[in-house]
Amino acid sequence: MSFEGKVVLVTGASTGIGAATARLAAARGAHVLLVSRDRAALEGLASGIRSAGGLATPYPADLSSLETVAATCAAIQREVGTPDVLVNNAGAGRWLAVDETDPAEAVQMMAVPYFAAFAVTRAFLPAMLERDRGHVVNVTSPASFLPFSGAAAYDAARFALRGFDGALRAELGGTSLGVTLLVAGKVSSAYWEHNPGSEGRVPGIARLYRTLTPEEVGEALLDAVERRRRRVVIPFPLALTLALHQHFPGPVEWLIHRTGWRRPRRRSAEGAGALERRA
Repeated sequence: MSFEGKVVLVTGASTGIGAATARLAAARGAHVLLVSRDRAALEGLASGIRSAGGLATPYPADLSSLETVAATCAAIQREVGTPDVLVNNAGAGRWLAVDETDPAEAVQMMAVPYFAAFAVTRAFLPAMLERDRGHVVNVTSPASFLPFSGAAAYDAARFALRGFDGALRAELGGTSLGVTLLVAGKVSSAYWEHNPGSEGRVPGIARLYRTLTPEEVGEALLDAVERRRRRVVIPFPLALTLALHQHFPGPVEWLIHRTGWRRPRRRSAEGAGALERRA
């Protein structure tokens, strides 16, 4: 698929992978629809794209609200029409263990990315099926294949998105619609600044992989759509790790565990008392 003259909707477009993907798609001739909660950031991005000769329209929206998703998608359908490409990139959530996570926060982490991706895709899927053309990209984390300790709700939400991706691909078999799962390793973005403490829980094995730029991920994403690839994993050493895990799950999971976050050990009250008596 060529991006010239196509309509590309990008969620989580205000920063990082989303913003980079939008700029790159516009440079390839697409009309990009920018969706994110940050109105100011979206308007700034849209202005920059227009200044460079591209076409961009911002749609500020909180995708954790299903009512807002429905209203935003209806406005897009009415004002622009059915997108040719949906990029489900919006994501949120801190890396916290189960007992560190308030259940309400776990619900929020599931809302974005999983429910947001489901709702946005569902809003445009009937029209895509009717014209038998379109492509959906779901951007997820390596945690959707290899869960990391100390990030339970985050891991689960990414697993859900991966499951949605597989189910959607199966349901669209026999149509001309494409579905791509993009799995990116650590990316230099504002995510780590907005979620203090999360970066320290990245397993040590990740040091074997170079940190990606948002632009690198955006280029890989657009190339995957053009080539109709089912799955893209970057960088290559991460793809190799996931392949090894498929055939040798035990050793890979052991390595993730050994180099990942560990719960601090606590002395029992009885043990602490014994130490005090000996002192």
